[in-house]
Amino acid sequence: MSDAWAALADRIAVHARDYIDGLTRLAGGEGGDAILPLLLVEVAQVSSAGAQLGACQDVILSGNWEPHLSEDPDVDGVRTTLAERLGPVDDYAEVFDPYKDTSVTPYRLSDDLTAVAADLIHGLRHYQAGRPLEALWWWQYSYFNTWGNHAGAALRALQALVAHTRLDVAEERTTV
Repeated sequence: MSDAWAALADRIAVHARDYIDGLTRLAGGEGGDAILPLLLVEVAQVSSAGAQLGACQDVILSGNWEPHLSEDPDVDGVRTTLAERLGPVDDYAEVFDPYKDTSVTPYRLSDDLTAVAADLIHGLRHYQAGRPLEALWWWQYSYFNTWGNHAGAALRALQALVAHTRLDVAEERTTV
């Protein structure tokens, strides 16, 4: 494995860990009323890692197969607590693929955020097992296949929510 691939794997692993840690902490109640802007930051940062994966050449595994891992940890508890914390803003509408499927699809932020986490965890398990190339392959594949779309949709929804909380306020009176 080249030094460039190893360095990229190290960077993506840091982003993955940070995202999972941040998401878990926010689901657990940290951040208080600032959950939406904090989630926006978490998703934006991990999306930057995804963009790096999208910009590099395809990661190809030797033999073109992924080594078997045991079952991934369940993230449903995080999803459930996020859904509870997000309440009425958990549900939103999204266009799944603006080029192939322009119908509006119902989404949930809690589902999107934990789908990203699940894919990142799977790659981290390869990384922690000393297989950084397999981790990169998984992160890149799943970025194009699932978590990139979920992160992008969540990013748009969170940005809209944060914008609404800042812009949809009664006009303030100024005193001179």
